[in-house]
Amino acid sequence: MTSPFMETLRRDIRLRGYSMRTEKTYIYWVRSFIYFIDKRHPSEVGAVEVKAFLTYLAVDRHVAANTQKVALNALVFLYHKFFQIQLGDLGFTLATKQRVLPAVLSVYEVNRIIERLKGRNRLIVELLYGSG
Repeated sequence: MTSPFMETLRRDIRLRGYSMRTEKTYIYWVRSFIYFIDKRHPSEVGAVEVKAFLTYLAVDRHVAANTQKVALNALVFLYHKFFQIQLGDLGFTLATKQRVLPAVLSVYEVNRIIERLKGRNRLIVELLYGSG
């Protein structure tokens, strides 16, 4: 069961024509923020708590910069559009965690692996590697 506040926020997001995915994401981050501020009403807190939450995401939860930006967008929507309260300059730094690219074998390494295989297994690996 959701609170009347969250239902009002959900209706406001829908009335503004935001996508369903954006609605779910914003609701998730607003709910996370509410739990972060010990279930106080977001209208009772301000920029200091928002900055602390964004810092918590970066430092303690080790989220990527883009995740932190999505949380920021949700809270900016909450305060600017829903409450019509200006947060001002939050003065926080973005998370430094970047995407981790998968490790890829070099052509030489792949050839060394294929050379050690025989029969059906070699054929399967060659087909898989050759098909991309």
